Amino acid sequence: MAAGPGRYSKRVRRQQDILQILAQEPTMRVKALAARLEVTTETIRRDLEELAEQGLISRTYGGAMLRAEAEPALSQRERELVKEREAIARSAFRQCAHGKTFMIGSGATTAILAKRLAFELRNVTVIAHSFAVAMALAQNPTIRIIMAPGIYHAGEGAMHGAQTIRFLQDYAADWAILGASALSPDGPSDALFEAADVYGTMLRQASHNMIVADHSKFDRMATARYAQWSEIETLVSDRRPEGPLMRALERREVQFILAEG
Repeated sequence: MAAGPGRYSKRVRRQQDILQILAQEPTMRVKALAARLEVTTETIRRDLEELAEQGLISRTYGGAMLRAEAEPALSQRERELVKEREAIARSAFRQCAHGKTFMIGSGATTAILAKRLAFELRNVTVIAHSFAVAMALAQNPTIRIIMAPGIYHAGEGAMHGAQTIRFLQDYAADWAILGASALSPDGPSDALFEAADVYGTMLRQASHNMIVADHSKFDRMATARYAQWSEIETLVSDRRPEGPLMRALERREVQFILAEG
């Protein structure tokens, strides 16, 4: 029997309530949601499945988490949270300042960190796939920039694809420095499959690694996870995560650095 209009509107309102709850408490369990909304766990599971089909949430073991919103183009992201990203770059630089060879992923925060490297370091080598990162480094003529080939992604201003991956596999680095579209208890992820493939390769080719990401990425899941937290050494951000995300970092012994300023 088809649901009547009253039942349909009630379900829609309940699902809107679920999204509002997840915005405040990002990793809610099914039982907790059922108790909060005074419905059965079966009803909540059906709601979560519908929301997941719409791409609004991601199911987790026993619960759900909001999906990261679609990322705008890099040119727009570069105008957001600038002070926070600059603070992250300053703190991240202190961790990797003794490196001689770097692999740097694309992103607004990594581009700011590249400017810091250009200002502070001399005679280092950086392997990049992002034109924003390469242009920031080009301010320092002593830095050797190796640009990865591949298929150009206009929105990200970076090279991706099989050719990029094969190119990176021929190099090794002291540090891989990466951004992320989202950070969940399961690991960092990116909105672009192609970028996630590049980031995963950079991680495997580097002796040390670091993720630089602002607090807006916390407790979200994006399309493609590129690592588990057990593979990550350091996370630098402008706020300290809480709840399941922080517990995951502690359990996997990820060094968390709170950016100063």
